[in-house]
Amino acid sequence: MKKTITLALAALLCLTLLAGCGGSSGGDGGDLLEQVKEKGKLTIAMEGTWAPWTYHDESNELVGFDVEVGRTIAEHIGVEAEFVEGEWDGLFAGMDSKRYDLVINGVDVTDERSEKYDFSDPYAYIRTALVVRSDNEDVTGFEDLKGKTTSNSIGSTYMELAEQYGATVEGVDSLGETMQMVESGRVDATLNAEVSVLDYLNQHPEAELKIVAYTDEANLVAIPMRKGDETASLREAVNEAIAAMREDGTLTELSMKYFGSDITGE
Repeated sequence: MKKTITLALAALLCLTLLAGCGGSSGGDGGDLLEQVKEKGKLTIAMEGTWAPWTYHDESNELVGFDVEVGRTIAEHIGVEAEFVEGEWDGLFAGMDSKRYDLVINGVDVTDERSEKYDFSDPYAYIRTALVVRSDNEDVTGFEDLKGKTTSNSIGSTYMELAEQYGATVEGVDSLGETMQMVESGRVDATLNAEVSVLDYLNQHPEAELKIVAYTDEANLVAIPMRKGDETASLREAVNEAIAAMREDGTLTELSMKYFGSDITGE
């Protein structure tokens, strides 16, 4: 009888404290913004190999447009930015498992992604460029990709677009690798963000590559996070930070710094 009463009192105490005996206090349906503030850091996932969005400079420091955007968002919230690098196809898996709070990596908004994630307001607008070897005359537009091979990051918007045009895609881990595969003739073409391609060609003027086509419409670039009430207040805070950066000119300044043009307006 005593044991039964003791267990009942223990259960009542757990309910009273709202902590749950043996449970976890973070990441189990609570408010993510409050959790971020409590731990004092915003954990942001990115590749670190996709210049000028996220990459390492000559001193091996992580830099880039999205690095500074992420750091500014964290400052707006009042916490530090913690950057975690990984391969593209693992970024979203890490966010799904609640290891990361956000993915900031030039992420395009797509219908498929919007079904699974909530997105912030757009903070950049980019077209997709189609790249081939300088001596390639067979691929002059996206329609020519049918039956051809491309190299792209697994699960990326560019991989999906290439497949929609009938190409077979070989997965890669970095922009440099995908460009090298095209130049060496291992694949016929690649698709990537216009600004990233132009930056690569600017950094590698000797590369035997050329852009043969662009998409007509620009893709919206925004910040994905897990769906649901858990992330609602964090999404609001992120949107407030983006609005503040747009209003005070920070977004334009960062865009000019890393891209040489303003990609932050429609």
